[in-house]
Amino acid sequence: MSAGTLISVGEYLRTSYSPDKEYVDGVLVERNVGDWLHSLIQSNIIFALRSKYSHLKVVPELRSKVTEARFRLPDVCVLLHAPAGKVLTEPPFIAIEILSEDDSVTRLIEKLKEYAAMGVPNIWVFDPRLREMFAFHANALTEVAGDIIATVEPCIELTREEVFRD
Repeated sequence: MSAGTLISVGEYLRTSYSPDKEYVDGVLVERNVGDWLHSLIQSNIIFALRSKYSHLKVVPELRSKVTEARFRLPDVCVLLHAPAGKVLTEPPFIAIEILSEDDSVTRLIEKLKEYAAMGVPNIWVFDPRLREMFAFHANALTEVAGDIIATVEPCIELTREEVFRD
């Protein structure tokens, strides 16, 4: 995260950014967005989940309050019901991050730990270039060895083919 002008939470929430930015301790944080593989995988995930589980709310890049001074934008949020307000303040059922070429492990792990501390029960990471799937549990990022990534209750599944189709 680069140093920048500090802004208040209120100013952040009142302002639209293009592309949207995350907010970390008063600083706006750029995200790696806009590359083809990232967008394709994001689209694939949203389409597959909406098609298979019509009762779920599956949305891209929903501002999520992870702490009082931090707002993140998961690449995909899976909700069991619509949020109460414009900004997600309750943990989503699944928070999904899709890696971009310029993502750093340090920033990724920091974000995943914030999701876990917020109470997100399922945190998934997808690497489009290596076509790998990961789950983050107990502060550990573990590769999914099989072809299905899934939650337990309720059971929500995605196959490797659904995620990484061209």
